[in-house]
Amino acid sequence: MVTKLAMDLFNDPFFIGWDTNFAKMQSSNSNYPIYDLVKFDNGAYGISLAIAGFEREDINIYVENNNLVIKGQLHGEHWDGEYVHEGIAKRNFERSFSLGEYMEVTKAEMKDGMLHILIEKNVPEEKKPKTIKINKV
Repeated sequence: MVTKLAMDLFNDPFFIGWDTNFAKMQSSNSNYPIYDLVKFDNGAYGISLAIAGFEREDINIYVENNNLVIKGQLHGEHWDGEYVHEGIAKRNFERSFSLGEYMEVTKAEMKDGMLHILIEKNVPEEKKPKTIKINKV
């Protein structure tokens, strides 16, 4: 939750454009679907979302403006009968994650009601540190 003090700070004229970033953070208040975020030793990340009841065709994953967006849209019911109790969450969702510089989604797979996404840092060769050889004069 973003406090009023934080919002006042980022409404300061020295923080141009930050108000929209905070608006994005505040608008992402849904707790569905639940997820795990794991950081690996090599700097990669894994996101696992619990999306039981969704098929591959129901899920759309894309990256836009350094944001990973995962949308789920159900296309019909699994049962044709009258539900006596409906306790399994079956609603459309949208989750987004802000990606850091050079972070790329490299893999996505679904298994047993879980969506697993791998995000790796892919620094271009021209941006990697270079060793400069010192020549003899």
